[in-house]
Amino acid sequence: MIRSSIKLATAAAGVMAVAGCALLSTPDPVQTYRFGGPAAASAAVEGQAGLRQVNLRRVQFPEAVEGDKILGVTGTETAYIAGARWVSPASDLYMESLENAFAGQATRVRLIGPRELIRGERSLDVDVRAFEARYDAPGAVPTVVVTARARLLALPDRTVAAERTFTVQQPASANRVSAIVDAFDIATRDLNTQIVAWTDANAG
Repeated sequence: MIRSSIKLATAAAGVMAVAGCALLSTPDPVQTYRFGGPAAASAAVEGQAGLRQVNLRRVQFPEAVEGDKILGVTGTETAYIAGARWVSPASDLYMESLENAFAGQATRVRLIGPRELIRGERSLDVDVRAFEARYDAPGAVPTVVVTARARLLALPDRTVAAERTFTVQQPASANRVSAIVDAFDIATRDLNTQIVAWTDANAG
């Protein structure tokens, strides 16, 4: 009986040791990324006082991609890319990139961010509908798709002055996380350039 008790105690200690190792095991490393690039220098625009002031409302993102995970889509199946995260929520990074694009590229409007307590003559609403890496087949090289609807509203009555949906498709150079992130960065910059040009043309 004593010998059996020792065996049971030894086995129990072994199980606890294994459990302890499992609890203390190091999780898989997660690499963080960003898109949109650093802040751009302000565009040199003559007659700043004559620019049309446009309020930017908080950009809306789908719930599945507004956080820090990177979404991959294959047909009707979705999954987040393992081992990779945005350094901040995607919605925050996109807001920053759009404001930087206006600061560096706009020639007819001055964008007023959500943190500024200034009432402009127009309001710009941007609603991102898709922000994902799409695969034709598992393991294939994906294409990053970014779709956004932009609306310019006349203030104070908020009637729609102009509206357009933009879609950018940017193939990744390889099925690697770094290449996919580069495609997100290129697609976002392209989208923002189009939105800035469209706003410049329609804000008046």
